[in-house]
Amino acid sequence: MELPETVEVTSGASPEGSVIWLHGLGADGHDFEPIVPQLGLAGQLSLRFVFPHAPMRPVTINGGMTMRAWYDILTLDRGGPQDETGIRESGEQLRMLVQREHERGIPFEKLVLAGFSQGGAIALHTALRFPHRLAGVMALSTYLPLTGSFDKEVAGRSDAQSKELPIFMAHGSFDPMLPMALGQHSHRLLENAGYEVEWHDYPMAHAVCPEEIADIRSWLLYVYS
Repeated sequence: MELPETVEVTSGASPEGSVIWLHGLGADGHDFEPIVPQLGLAGQLSLRFVFPHAPMRPVTINGGMTMRAWYDILTLDRGGPQDETGIRESGEQLRMLVQREHERGIPFEKLVLAGFSQGGAIALHTALRFPHRLAGVMALSTYLPLTGSFDKEVAGRSDAQSKELPIFMAHGSFDPMLPMALGQHSHRLLENAGYEVEWHDYPMAHAVCPEEIADIRSWLLYVYS
């Protein structure tokens, strides 16, 4: 399995941490690149932002059209089948990117996994199963995939530090693509398993808004403090 190509932006010299940020369906690694200067971290927090490109693959709900996607989407029904193979393969690619950052001198505890929509699903899936403590996970307008394996692979973990993972979740209350109820359901599932989740919702659709960017900035300053 090869590492995905990435776009990189830093908020300052000599980064003390890294944020690996996955885009949503049909976008690419440049999608969230403009947000880095909007976060206003220069002079306060030096981070390397890594934005990988998802592979090209056919997407069932889009009539089999080939586009950048972390996994196939078979249906939008909450209880419908999921592309487990694609989700786990992309999770492994994300783990490889984490390992690369570690080899570049960034400790695991200074790494944040982030993502929007299906990118956020991969970030959540991977961070919750990662064997080392991470700085946190940021899940935007998304949901927790493969909940059928959650109890065995996540909730049943014996290491106490895994439950200390900082989680930031945000969703638009008018989201027509992934209704906020999906994010809220994942939020409750995580809290019931003992995780502390910082939840935010905003009067927006399937997007990111200025208030959300401000909250992301505050959260990043908190997890890296």
